[in-house]
Amino acid sequence: MPPRAFDETVPPHLDAAFNYARWLTGNDADAEDVVQDACVRALRFFGSRRDGDARAWLFTIVRNTWYSRVSRRGRARDATALEEVSRDPPDVALDPEALLLQQQSVGQVHTALEQLPSEFREVIVLREIEGLSYREIAAVMQVPIGTVMSRLARGRDRLASALRTAPALVGRVR
Repeated sequence: MPPRAFDETVPPHLDAAFNYARWLTGNDADAEDVVQDACVRALRFFGSRRDGDARAWLFTIVRNTWYSRVSRRGRARDATALEEVSRDPPDVALDPEALLLQQQSVGQVHTALEQLPSEFREVIVLREIEGLSYREIAAVMQVPIGTVMSRLARGRDRLASALRTAPALVGRVR
């Protein structure tokens, strides 16, 4: 395997892999460790990689790395708190009240997403945040596409329900 092939395949997906690992682990430090271990595994097994989507392939390694760490610890730790996720700079065209409402809405979605069981949260993150197709998610999670579709539908329902019961935003724009 030429080193250049690895350098062209894996690094473009590292930011997305870190974001996914952060959702799995619940914190930046563990996410960094998982991505680092996943990259070592990816390098080791790069020669056996089948043609296809490198992003889904790397996400599969990240997921397997995380779950193998959890099983080695002897207990499944469900990430219940997510560190503040860096966001794009706010839209300067919004007035301060609209900006505050936007930030509160994003915060409510993050809070509701964190409260979902991991199997629903994971499929929503892969589909809605990372933009993977159903087929790619099925490959990453090693489940049938029907399971992905079912978990996504149930996860979206639970997320919508959590958002409906969330406290109303104060000072809603009229």
